[in-house]
Amino acid sequence: MAKLYFNYSTMNAGKSTMLLQASYNYEERGMRAVLLIAAFDERMGKGVIGSRIGLEADAIAFEPETDLYALVGDLGREAEPIACIFVDEAHFMTREHVWQLARIVDRRNIPVMVYGLRTDFQGKLFPASQELLAIADEMREVRTICHCGRKATMVVRLDANGNVAHEGAQIEVGGNEKYVSLCRRHWDDAMNGEWIAEAV
Repeated sequence: MAKLYFNYSTMNAGKSTMLLQASYNYEERGMRAVLLIAAFDERMGKGVIGSRIGLEADAIAFEPETDLYALVGDLGREAEPIACIFVDEAHFMTREHVWQLARIVDRRNIPVMVYGLRTDFQGKLFPASQELLAIADEMREVRTICHCGRKATMVVRLDANGNVAHEGAQIEVGGNEKYVSLCRRHWDDAMNGEWIAEAV
């Protein structure tokens, strides 16, 4: 029976690497995997999923208004059946996208594995992540560590001068130059003016 899987973490935990490895495992066995990513995430190029260690693969770029259920239906009309769907940066999706993925699982019997952040730089749930936490069949935390060695569960956003940002748009694409993963204690310190840039 197909399931909706939510693999979540903070930044730089290796989610994209895990996605690409899992997708490769399907393809290595001659099974068709469909990769999806939000169109506005062009860090590796439009329609490309890439990891910090250099792995990358082409993906279908979708827009906020894209109906993922209909998209997969169209792709399913091709000769080779779809064995699994992978979505990177799941926090960039809308709540509607999450439900479209759930319908793919429930009505098309195709497993869907999504990878993304749980919370933003202010410690608040992304709308898509909140929906995934509510309805996913299985959830898995992908762990990374804070500079102190504790498990990192939070992330701070840095401005162009390396200062901690306290406000701004919830979704802003960026990498190591803009985001730092921290444990809850050091995130709290950073958000309350005790940021030590040298520690990271």
